[in-house]
Amino acid sequence: MAGGGGRPRCPPGALLAVAAVVVAAGWVRAELKEEQSVDLIGKNEVYGDTRHEVNVYVKVFTNSPFLVCMDLALSQERIIDPNYLWIGPDGRDLQGQGHVNLTETGKLMVVGFRVSMSGAYLCTLSHKVIETSTQEETEMVEAYKFMVYAYREADHAYQVSVRFTTTRCRLKTNGLFVEKLNKILNSTISHLTCHITDSSYKCYSIRTPKNGLQYELFVNFLVNPFAPGWEEVCHRIPYGCEDVTNKRVRQAAERIGKFFHQLRHVLKDEFHAVPTIQYVENSFSMTPIDSCQPGFGKNHHTHQNCASCCVVCGPGTYSPNNEVTCRTCTSPGARIYGAKSC
Repeated sequence: MAGGGGRPRCPPGALLAVAAVVVAAGWVRAELKEEQSVDLIGKNEVYGDTRHEVNVYVKVFTNSPFLVCMDLALSQERIIDPNYLWIGPDGRDLQGQGHVNLTETGKLMVVGFRVSMSGAYLCTLSHKVIETSTQEETEMVEAYKFMVYAYREADHAYQVSVRFTTTRCRLKTNGLFVEKLNKILNSTISHLTCHITDSSYKCYSIRTPKNGLQYELFVNFLVNPFAPGWEEVCHRIPYGCEDVTNKRVRQAAERIGKFFHQLRHVLKDEFHAVPTIQYVENSFSMTPIDSCQPGFGKNHHTHQNCASCCVVCGPGTYSPNNEVTCRTCTSPGARIYGAKSC
């Protein structure tokens, strides 16, 4: 055979499995099969597969990669009279729609990707195969399915734990000390529109081999990127704000880390009224805490190739707040992507 007919093709009804690609701001992260090459990443193209449903993750407000209406192997063959039909998540023909870039060679790019654009993108490729000896024509049809999901970067906060020695647990100055500490930390990071939240402390008596019985304050708080005024900062950003807030909260966390590194001097200067409270050397620890915006969540099982992403909640699920998981609706509802309620 010639003209693209040199190998058997899978029928349109082939069983679907899962492959995945992640796309953000012009770059693609993919789990490539043996037959694929790294060159596909540089070309910003994702090939279909008649045997597999292909998952594609697109950062909100960016353009998707080109979804190619054929698999990689077929792209290396001559194709006679190809015809491409792209159907969007709403079941309508994508030809001529303003939010897509559809090329004459069957490549589809979704422009300025939004939550509502998530869903199944189906392409049907029909072409001819001509028998060399008889010139007999055979019409071939292949179907490709791309599941395209909007995602955002997770919003970051930092859980901080630190300890101080004190003379007794039942001292009013312990609470006053923590309040003063919070005020100083807030003033240190306020210009970054970050603040301290969820502050708490407990006091324990601890027996040590060298110093006998002593008392320690275990202080915990969250470095939060959403201090009053953060919305105004985000309104200056034409797209999603998580990149800005994440940068600011990282800077705030670094400043707080530096603060505790220098705390011996700070205690001497700022806490002269309570000299009995002392920082426990090397007790400072900081753990990143992720959250997702409403309508998004993480699912390490469903979205393995975008496990760190906040992926749009699928139909039948929702997220009403800044949790990291999408909840399942208990009754029929939330048939859209990105639902914040059922």
